[in-house]
Amino acid sequence: METKDIIMTLRAKSGLTQEELAQKVFVTRQAVSRWEAGETVPNTEALKLLSGLFQVSINTLLGSPQQLICQCCGMPLDDASISREPDGAFNEEYCKWCYADGKFVYTDINQLTNFLVDHMATEQWPAEQVRAYLEGQLPKLRHWSKP
Repeated sequence: METKDIIMTLRAKSGLTQEELAQKVFVTRQAVSRWEAGETVPNTEALKLLSGLFQVSINTLLGSPQQLICQCCGMPLDDASISREPDGAFNEEYCKWCYADGKFVYTDINQLTNFLVDHMATEQWPAEQVRAYLEGQLPKLRHWSKP
């Protein structure tokens, strides 16, 4: 879906008129109309306000143009799994299991690896293979590649 359709759908689901939405995100009704017609897209500040109002990520508002993954554990992110900052804003870098209330849950890559191996290993994918895979992939993620 395109941004114009997403905004229109979210506004309708919320039972808001274009005027009411405009008031909530501090723009004119004409701006909302132009977004929904696909003539323009909301600026960064409006996207942040829309994200908070509708409780969806900015990535979702923009039509999910990129597949987000947690930069700590590598899990694919969607609106239900994206972490939040203490003020409630989405943090599209991390999942809610790795980053909660403004703090990282895993401060050591080995701690995370052990947790994931315990939960991912199966008969078809033994613990040794899971561990080897994670040891190759986790260090590539932004959280662990920091100096």
